[in-house]
Amino acid sequence: MFHDDVGTRPAASALAPSEMPALDIRNLSVSYGAIQALQNISLTVNAGEIVTLIGANGAGKSTTLRAISHIIKIRAGQILYQGQDIASRRPDEIVRLGIAHVPEGRRVLARLSVQDNLELGAYTRNDRAAIRRDLAEMLSLFPRLAERRTQLAGTLSGGEQQMLAIARALMSRPKLLLLDEPSLGLAPIIVREIFRIIRQLNESGTTILLVEQNAQLALQTAARGYVMEAGTITIAGLAQDLLHDARVMKAYLG
Repeated sequence: MFHDDVGTRPAASALAPSEMPALDIRNLSVSYGAIQALQNISLTVNAGEIVTLIGANGAGKSTTLRAISHIIKIRAGQILYQGQDIASRRPDEIVRLGIAHVPEGRRVLARLSVQDNLELGAYTRNDRAAIRRDLAEMLSLFPRLAERRTQLAGTLSGGEQQMLAIARALMSRPKLLLLDEPSLGLAPIIVREIFRIIRQLNESGTTILLVEQNAQLALQTAARGYVMEAGTITIAGLAQDLLHDARVMKAYLG
């Protein structure tokens, strides 16, 4: 916003064949003790795309995002960001490289103000003047947060907390934004607003990997999608194709 994979829909952001993906996950495996959470998954996200992961609860979608952010350790495989393997990087180093993660459940700092939460989103930066400009931009992008700038984050509505979580992540100036269940628990009118903002961010140049329980909305928003089942990727393709795939329609689109 600041400056079995089958390709992408035609778009100005489409990459030439020789260009590397922004994110390239290869044969990634993650275990929680004896439980295999991810089993040799591979996926790509090209610069400028929205790519979505859909699947049932427990399929491994959130685990994939946590592995990218190194909130959890991987057992095997590679996570390449702009061609660089980041699987062993610390979470703060990954933020500095240009990846921001909006976790499921928002995880705002309830006892701090909206502004304090936003400023903490820029904790890896030291360009104070630019941080002030970005703070003003976030309050412009999310007018509800501007109205509640001094309010404690814990007193915000669910939709307002989701906006704050996204805005806080954007304060690190990410090139790749990981969004985990942004519509969870929100009223339909708020979900529409959140997804309008997601599209706006993408149109402004932010690459997005989206985990979303609302499969139809996710596929209507994304360029490409992956279906996860029991820690594996079972289907991959253009989002518009997946919307009409009989298997996806039966399992996830009702």
